[in-house]
Amino acid sequence: MGKKVEIYSTPTCHFCQMTKEFLQERNIPYTDYNVLADIEKRKEMIAKTGQMGVPVIVVDGQTMIGFDRDELAHLVGVSA
Repeated sequence: MGKKVEIYSTPTCHFCQMTKEFLQERNIPYTDYNVLADIEKRKEMIAKTGQMGVPVIVVDGQTMIGFDRDELAHLVGVSA
């Protein structure tokens, strides 16, 4: 079974787009929450991290703030 991947993002965030492309290129499914449009998910993201910066990536409960190719690859179990 694959890992549960969630991304808190905004439509205009370059690093959010890079995160999604990284996952798509490796056929890793994810759930994307647009925190610009979804106030509840925005509140949830702030509660998890204490900040407004995106992307916030959650892989099986482990939270990562910002796009770091190597760290994300490690969390989802693929090569960078």
